Amino acid sequence: MSTADQPLVLGIETSCDETGVGIVRGERLLVDAIASSVEEHARFGGVVPEVASRAHLEAMVPTIERACRVAGIRPSDLDAVAVTSGPGLAGALMVGVAAAKALALSLGRPLYGVNHLGAHVAVDIVEHGPLPEPTLALLVSGGHSSLLLVPDVTADVQPLGSTIDDAAGEAFDKVARVLGLPFPGGPHIDRVAADGHVTIDFPRGLTTGREVERHRYDFSFSGLKTAVARWVAAREASGEPVAVADVAASFQEAVTDVLTRKAVDACRREGVPHLQIGGGVAANSRLRAMAAQRCEAAGIGLRVPRPGLCTDNGAMVAALGAQMVLRGRPASGLAFTADSSQPVTEVSV
Repeated sequence: MSTADQPLVLGIETSCDETGVGIVRGERLLVDAIASSVEEHARFGGVVPEVASRAHLEAMVPTIERACRVAGIRPSDLDAVAVTSGPGLAGALMVGVAAAKALALSLGRPLYGVNHLGAHVAVDIVEHGPLPEPTLALLVSGGHSSLLLVPDVTADVQPLGSTIDDAAGEAFDKVARVLGLPFPGGPHIDRVAADGHVTIDFPRGLTTGREVERHRYDFSFSGLKTAVARWVAAREASGEPVAVADVAASFQEAVTDVLTRKAVDACRREGVPHLQIGGGVAANSRLRAMAAQRCEAAGIGLRVPRPGLCTDNGAMVAALGAQMVLRGRPASGLAFTADSSQPVTEVSV
């Protein structure tokens, strides 16, 4: 074990289009190296799994070498290796898992296959210190919109609700396409919305009527996406100009309203005075601002990592791996496989 019993852990993340390698010592982030293939996917308007897998193959060794160089360590200094085992794109996950197994085996170090969603929760430890236990987490990304009760991020993550159709990040991408904005949609809608006004009352899915009791903690953004597309199509058909900034601002307001309303409601009902927001959409400026306002009004403590740690990265995998070591959780061994549909309750394999 490294000095002062603080494990030195390298984490590998390849669940989608980011090749991430992070190195954490205990609860301190040393380096977060990223190689992104987003520009290769932009011309297709979305992530192409085969392109992502090949990009991971090409970027893996150089990114590991860069991370070790920046951190000022040698691979032999590592105490453990961690890797995202799921959920995510099957081919992309396989590249990361294979690389992590090879590295761990060559070094004779323990290997931890960890859950992508749990890692999004754990990454806040390297920014704001140990997580309150329990914590209520709102995870919002391209593939997931989830509310989680987290008594112990290394062993006990309980799903309260999730998306039943389009996740928030998917809706951002699809609405951006309707508005003629580039991929990925989230950052571009956030940027354009800053110059717009909330002038359109777009629907808030699963927040009214009989749906509320059955889907109190669930999310649905498919209807919102369709409403935006129909609104834009109607304006174009009538020859009226489409106020892109206003549509972006109104759409963004609807998404963040639903996300924060349900998250604060969950904190109150579950008796948890702490909310953490993670995932790529957590970088959205309006979501961060609205969450801060509503949590302050409700007396709820809010933790949100800096934007660079919200998107997929190796630091989050290393952070969860380090917690596994610190809490004495068993290593995964070398027999596990990538699981594209790994449930959030399976924190490690």
